[in-house]
Amino acid sequence: MTTKIVGVRFKPAGKVYDFDGGAFVLAPGDDVIVETEQGLSFGTVAAPPKLVEELPPGPPLKKVYRLATARDLEQLQKNAADEKAAQAFCRKCIKELGLQMNLFAVEKSFDGSRATFFFTADGRVDFRQLLKMLVKELGVRIEMRQVGIRNQAKMCGGVGRCGRELCCASYLEKFEPVSIRMAKEQSLSLNPTKISGQCGRLMCCLVYEYDTYMDLKRSLPRIGSIVKTPSGDGKVIRHNAVGQRLTVRLADGSEIETPLGTIQEPTA
Repeated sequence: MTTKIVGVRFKPAGKVYDFDGGAFVLAPGDDVIVETEQGLSFGTVAAPPKLVEELPPGPPLKKVYRLATARDLEQLQKNAADEKAAQAFCRKCIKELGLQMNLFAVEKSFDGSRATFFFTADGRVDFRQLLKMLVKELGVRIEMRQVGIRNQAKMCGGVGRCGRELCCASYLEKFEPVSIRMAKEQSLSLNPTKISGQCGRLMCCLVYEYDTYMDLKRSLPRIGSIVKTPSGDGKVIRHNAVGQRLTVRLADGSEIETPLGTIQEPTA
């Protein structure tokens, strides 16, 4: 049986989830109401519909309930206002209770029956009293969710040192592992202030060109090896992988930069 699958995103730069498009004629950018485990939710079509003969393994796909209407957009605006008020009240309660936590976002479900409070903290937080105060004030189901500092940056957004909107907030759907080795292999400064993002962690963009640098370096003699240059034998001390050039220290202590093509095989 052929099924029409459509990709729906609930947040900007969020993960794209597959839904059964049914008989709806959908295109990227269309606002839709879909069925989820939490009830009806508002989303935007991110991937155009495609026909598949066999569904991927796992639970059956939820369905697109209907196209969004003007009334649904009004509900979103109302939810946004409620979220702002809930966040202000929660911050007031946190201050009164003296809790060591940083509340940075509140999300209300589309039907308004549940509110999720996102916060960061150095360790575990006993927010039982806070929950009682929130339930009494808001009258909805409350969920407190502690997240990492990178997730906070993704949800709050901002501008990076490159002058552009944060990658995680604009298009990255998930975080890739980043290590200090990636900065070393790209000959970047290891000063933490220069290779860290707004979140204080290593910048996600260190991943982008890492594989390219590793491919380019495969053809270069290893640092510390002895090579023959037109100016004499010397030791490789630096790489310019993109320019395919080497910095070599000669026997007299001088340093030269020479193209890879002028280098002979490393000597024993």
